[in-house]
Order: sequence, then C-alpha cells, then structure tokens
Amino acid sequence: MAALSIAEILDQPALVPLWPTVGKALGQAQSTTYQLAAQDELPFELVRLGRRRYVRHVDLLAFLHLLGSSDAEQVAPATASSEQARP
Repeated sequence: MAALSIAEILDQPALVPLWPTVGKALGQAQSTTYQLAAQDELPFELVRLGRRRYVRHVDLLAFLHLLGSSDAEQVAPATASSEQARP
C-alpha cells in the first residue's frame, strides 16, 4: 500500500472517499479503515451517499494539520447546521 503524498491529499474534491483516499492518507489498510468506520472510531464525521462513505476534505485536512491558520478559522464545525436550535 502506497501512502498518499501531501500534494495528492491537497488535490482532492470536497468529499473524499473513505477508501482509498482517507485510508491511505491515514496510512491504514482497507480492512482497518472500514473497521474503524464501522466502530465510529474515525476522527471525523462520515457522509453516506448510498452505500458509499465519504469524508469532508476540509475535515481530513484539519486532522492532518494541512490547513493554514487563516483557513482553520474559516472552517465551520461539520455538525453546526444540524445542531442549530429551531424556534
């Protein structure tokens, strides 16, 4: 398994697939990546589209400390919109 370079990680769409992109960025095997996802032990929220699982690119970058300090201040929490109180 070849790990992803920083350039490959930075050159990703808004939603990145759990495997191979996220798993390889974390240096995990496919089975380990899916096992951690199933146990809800990944350090970020998963986005499910059908049977596929994705991670927000910005969350992956933040976890890997690849966001600049000005970029990190602009990132809203992944659950902010779903947690807003409704009147």
